[in-house]
Amino acid sequence: MRPAAGVPPAGKGPAFDGEVAVVGLARSGRAAARVLATRDVAVYASDGGSGAALEAVAKELAALGASVEVGRHDLARIARASLVVASPGVPPTAPPIRAALDAGIPVVGEVEIALRLLPALRYIAITGTNGKTTTTALAGAMLEALGCDAATVGNIGMPVIELALEADPREWAAIELSSFQLHDTPSVAPVVGVLTNLSPNHLDRYDSVEAYYGDKQRLFRNATLASTWVANQDDPAVRAMLDGVAGGQHWFSLDGEADAWYDRSNDQLVVLGDPLIARADLPMLGDHNVANALTAALAVMLADERHRTAPARERIAGVLRTAAPLAHRNEPVAETGGVAWINDSKSTNIASTLVALRGMTRPTVLLLGGRHKGEPYTDLVPELQRTVRHVVAYGEAAGLIAGDLEGAVPVEVMRGGFDAAVERARTLASPGDAVLLSPACSSYDMFANYEERGAAFRQLARRVTAVER
Repeated sequence: MRPAAGVPPAGKGPAFDGEVAVVGLARSGRAAARVLATRDVAVYASDGGSGAALEAVAKELAALGASVEVGRHDLARIARASLVVASPGVPPTAPPIRAALDAGIPVVGEVEIALRLLPALRYIAITGTNGKTTTTALAGAMLEALGCDAATVGNIGMPVIELALEADPREWAAIELSSFQLHDTPSVAPVVGVLTNLSPNHLDRYDSVEAYYGDKQRLFRNATLASTWVANQDDPAVRAMLDGVAGGQHWFSLDGEADAWYDRSNDQLVVLGDPLIARADLPMLGDHNVANALTAALAVMLADERHRTAPARERIAGVLRTAAPLAHRNEPVAETGGVAWINDSKSTNIASTLVALRGMTRPTVLLLGGRHKGEPYTDLVPELQRTVRHVVAYGEAAGLIAGDLEGAVPVEVMRGGFDAAVERARTLASPGDAVLLSPACSSYDMFANYEERGAAFRQLARRVTAVER
């Protein structure tokens, strides 16, 4: 991984002494270039890709005064920049990043620029291997229910920097931060920082699990005695990471008493010593969503003492009573002929797919595949043997999946496209079964992102439903 850039902390004010190079024009890079250009900063923006969508982005940014190239990067120009803003999807070994670092140019991410432009923003920062998106969404909804002028931003969808375009700056934000974003955000200093859990991930990009965990640990890089942290008491790797971190440490647990915990004997979610909501009143399935609910509630309550009053607790509980699964996260999308279709496209790693499998109560036909991320699929075997009747392996990782799972469960390798894999799952499923898309792989062999993959699955599932009716 590239070294963290030495950039002044948020609150010191942005200082751009020359042209800023923005590398990568996906969602966050486009937003960064747009915000900087509207503030009369000289911007050179580039993307190695091509196509109509990128050409449209280039045209939009050029109209704002930016200099834009698609299909190539001017490495010499990047090496002369005052600062480089790297999109999270740009790997650290990419030539434009290497050119910047070799020239001694600081490299940061879009979130870092946002924090420098929004020094008064109070935010809850949420990271972890799994659960961070749902936790962020719940925390943002709770802040809004409490009357805060709040946004839900970051890796969840809307780039943080887009808040800098608003005429009236937000007071609060719930920010989901990926490991890639944390690496390039040296001034992160949340009101409350959250670590949901840790398990191996992104081993296609990181040299080791330790390197991946090291970027997660950057959440705590600016910890002080005044900091507040929320973390998973049930996860040994999380407890080890918090060891010695300055500030107040607060814990959530599914297995025992903590600052926020699941009281199974009374079937209640308990936060800061008092019951918050009955488990039966939380409409989200699975223990993992109990953990997400506990985490979000604890973080929001700790963010401000006004969030702990009886009326505030009732508003927070109200958010949980109406919570629903997010798109692409164990999302029921159709049911036909007694077969349930469940879209869990967001599960791009082994640990997340394990969570989905543990929540299955029906015999399951599992769609597994995409681009391999470096983890062995053998770790899935115990849960596969519990509930999965067939695995349909597809995409670039299909052969690896079949090799790892040989003899454990029935596996069929699909050499066709995604449509063919879904169709094969349909023919394998019987009444009473579920067809689950929980790929344990990234989507980039066939799709632009996991959302596009999930949308394709949803459309295909609903097409099956329409035909069979």
